[in-house]
Amino acid sequence: MEMREMLYEGKAKKVYATEDPDLLIVSYKDDATAFNGKKKGTITGKGAINNRVTNFMMQRLEEQGVPTHFVEELNDRETVVKKVEIVPLEVIIRNISAGSFAKRYGVEEGIPFENPTIEFSYKNDDLDDPLINEYHIQALKLATPEEVDTIKKMAFKVNAVMKEFFAQRNVDLVDFKLEFGKTSDGTIVLADEISPDTCRFWDSETHEKLDKDRFRRDLGNVEDAYDEMLKRIIG
Repeated sequence: MEMREMLYEGKAKKVYATEDPDLLIVSYKDDATAFNGKKKGTITGKGAINNRVTNFMMQRLEEQGVPTHFVEELNDRETVVKKVEIVPLEVIIRNISAGSFAKRYGVEEGIPFENPTIEFSYKNDDLDDPLINEYHIQALKLATPEEVDTIKKMAFKVNAVMKEFFAQRNVDLVDFKLEFGKTSDGTIVLADEISPDTCRFWDSETHEKLDKDRFRRDLGNVEDAYDEMLKRIIG
């Protein structure tokens, strides 16, 4: 798969065109950011880990009937994906109180919910990705009600599959962010990534954090946590 010009560079990935207009190449970087880019750093080896973990998880999800943008892993850092138009929503599923949820509502971290929660953020860095509800989504014409329904169903399905998968690996899936895109024929598929950058993973017994919170909160051993998750997921 021949790489053409770079179309886009984000905080964690670069996206390149290919000779096929329906396919792109995503290249994962070691750059790390937190708090919408206000904190910057590097996590050595993170790009390769996030690429491999994402591809592994997307293939598991495809097997369970969740359509994704994954096509083919080229090497440690690069993957071919379907070209999609990203729906400008960050979809956050939470199983246990943590992070901004705990802060926003004044509850402690670590409280398991009876049922998973879902929230949407408007994907807009200039506005710091504000929380948004389904009425706002309609008002701003970000997605149709049918598309939001599809996204919600898919997000909860992803959660059910992943919770069970990680529980078998002695990891609590605390919360995670998903993004969805539309292929050229309008089909909604899971896009972006599933990795220690976009999920909160806690060891089921020690509750040790095995994700980007170690970078956000200066907890140290960030690389070790990412390596540990790679081992638990891929073996």
